[in-house]
Amino acid sequence: MPYYEKGDVRIRYEEAGSGFPLLVTPGGGLNSRISNWPTAVFNAMDAFKDDFRCITMDQRNANDGESTGPIDVDDPWGAFADDQLGLMDHLGVREFAYMGYCIGGCFAGTLLERAPERVVAVVFCQTVGHRPDDHDVMYRSGRDVWAPELLAQRPDLNQDIIDQYLHALYRVNPDFLYSVTRDFIRDCPAPMLVLPDDVASHPLQTSVDVASLAPNAEITVFPWATPPELKDRTIDRVRKFIQTHAAGK
Repeated sequence: MPYYEKGDVRIRYEEAGSGFPLLVTPGGGLNSRISNWPTAVFNAMDAFKDDFRCITMDQRNANDGESTGPIDVDDPWGAFADDQLGLMDHLGVREFAYMGYCIGGCFAGTLLERAPERVVAVVFCQTVGHRPDDHDVMYRSGRDVWAPELLAQRPDLNQDIIDQYLHALYRVNPDFLYSVTRDFIRDCPAPMLVLPDDVASHPLQTSVDVASLAPNAEITVFPWATPPELKDRTIDRVRKFIQTHAAGK
């Protein structure tokens, strides 16, 4: 498998297809990794490999993934964006479309904040977001699901570092997308397409808020993953959305 390395960061990635670059990150919270694609609501790498140059990656420190790096307690969302943009630089990609599943909605916010001139269109698929009636749902997921396995493998880490990291991710900005503010999305001109979900870590309201606030956002019907005919039409809508905004780039 190919890797991108920069300093003490090592990122595993994969590519499929050709054409305009599409970076797609799988779900799984802090365990966002390539091996999650077969259980995704749909496998974007398979669905779009005949249309785009699809690029995916294991996120830094995802358990059972092969990407590693420091635990950045000062700017954790920025560290993910640095990895993603660094990979694009490594591959010689300047402009690209981005589709983020689950935690990828938070990644999208930071990518748009850091590199608005490079990200031509964004798809939010079942985005993570703050849930006011259970404000620590993502914190608990990190603490109880992600952290124990990582700590067992990384003697350089301890629970105090993990607690600081999860606090920076999910408690410093306990609203909306965690990674960016509502004001940022309200002023962000990037084309966005939102595919909602409504489970504990994917609040429907966050998807509705993104689509309502962003000036150039669209949202699909909900639910959209069933029946199969509707799911197929939704996938095709994503394809056409990206093709439209990639045209002429």
